[in-house]
Amino acid sequence: MIYISTGGFKDLLPEKTIKILNKKNINCIELSGGRYSKKISNSIVKNNNNVFAIHNYFPVPKKSFVLNLASTDSQIYRKTLRNFKRSINLSNKLKSRYFSFHAGFLLDPNPKHLGKTLEKIKLQPRKKIFETFVKRVNEVANYAKKKNVKILIENNVLTKKNLLKFGSNPLLLTSPSEIIKFFKKTNNNVGFLLDVGHLKVSSKTLEFNLFKAHKKLKRIIEGYHLSDNNGLEDSNKSFDKNSWFLKDIKQNLSYYSIEVYTSDINKLKKLKKIVKKKLINDSK
Repeated sequence: MIYISTGGFKDLLPEKTIKILNKKNINCIELSGGRYSKKISNSIVKNNNNVFAIHNYFPVPKKSFVLNLASTDSQIYRKTLRNFKRSINLSNKLKSRYFSFHAGFLLDPNPKHLGKTLEKIKLQPRKKIFETFVKRVNEVANYAKKKNVKILIENNVLTKKNLLKFGSNPLLLTSPSEIIKFFKKTNNNVGFLLDVGHLKVSSKTLEFNLFKAHKKLKRIIEGYHLSDNNGLEDSNKSFDKNSWFLKDIKQNLSYYSIEVYTSDINKLKKLKKIVKKKLINDSK
């Protein structure tokens, strides 16, 4: 299944984004972000013409906050858990096989700094946060299993600016070694969603080989987020048939999502064709 992400339509109500995509005959949609909508859950459940998958910050809560399942702040943890359960319940109603979300942090960022240089605050001990995240992900996965939904965890992106600012890595699951270590500790209802753009930036920052990392992670990958960037920041730029990740992309998965941030629907459709052609040709 090749999805088109709604992540690039953050200023629109999800209902409007879905209509825009449907007008261009795009019916396989990854719901991610957008503006808060009071009626979105009922609206999309009634729409039987689409195949949906829910990712991370969806449905968008009325008051914004940064999702962090690894948080040591009990209020943020409870809000995150509540949001995830709501997403899982909606996934069940939509008969969606997966719900995906980002790995945790060693701090609780301000929403306005997410995706940018983070505000420097004290980091929690890495080992403690890692183990907390493992435990909580398994608990969420157990809840999701009862709803016939599988959890996919996405790798974080570490920029050089954030590494230099903190003097150490403030994020979980940015290096191949930690990603593999994490998935050895999770149960069978947890899978890995590889964001290739995140991996590219993190490889520059942490100075590991991008191609070798992809190859090393390939056996545990259950889904992809596809976009490109300059290796310095996660800009969700477009890609083409010669992009690095397409040369060795894992075949026969149920989850490929084009997460390119553009309002040009025809461009998104062309990207979908590129991915589809690559998957078909490599499977022959």
